[in-house]
Amino acid sequence: MKKTIFAFSLIAATTATAFAADDPIAVRKSLMQSNGAAAGASAGMMKKEIDYSPAVGKAAIAAFHASAEAFGDYFPEGSDMGADTRASAKIWEDPDGFKAELDKFKTAAAAAMEASGREGPADLEAFQAAVGPILGTCRSCHEGYQTR
Repeated sequence: MKKTIFAFSLIAATTATAFAADDPIAVRKSLMQSNGAAAGASAGMMKKEIDYSPAVGKAAIAAFHASAEAFGDYFPEGSDMGADTRASAKIWEDPDGFKAELDKFKTAAAAAMEASGREGPADLEAFQAAVGPILGTCRSCHEGYQTR
């Protein structure tokens, strides 16, 4: 039951962003919360703190994929000014570098979706192989484009 609730909460967090489309900062924060939930579940399973479940694995991958597809649309010029955001000014100073990071995230998330099949990765090893590259892109982007 807990696994099912978690999977639905990931989906709800991802779809909730559609309701705040007029506020790009709120949308990207919501997307990052969804990524954080997916990363937390992924890390818990990878560390064997949470029993591996293909359904939860698939939900985490789907949340990453949905965020990857939408995330870049919510950094319009000016959305770095006077707002409560951890987005670094470097996003707007180096848009090509930021786009390259987003492209790596999209590529990794798309590959994970494809590798996970309809039911999710069959076992923990397959899940780690699918999610590891996604988490690597998260780390890389945060190091370069997020204020601390």
